[in-house]
Amino acid sequence: MQIGDIVKCKRLDLSLVQKELESRSGVTQSMISKIENGSAENVSIDVLRKLAKALNCSLVDLLPETDKKI
Repeated sequence: MQIGDIVKCKRLDLSLVQKELESRSGVTQSMISKIENGSAENVSIDVLRKLAKALNCSLVDLLPETDKKI
């Protein structure tokens, strides 16, 4: 799973639409859409922090397993 897939799963687990996640996180719906569909390149740590906080998870939870290995 990629970051976008993880963000989408967590968003849907909370029964949120992208617009609601925008309100909670301060990240635009357009950027959320790009992240979820994999077209956003080089998503900043700041954006991931905002999304993680809005999704009630840690930033590390949004990373693919392959990026968590040392």
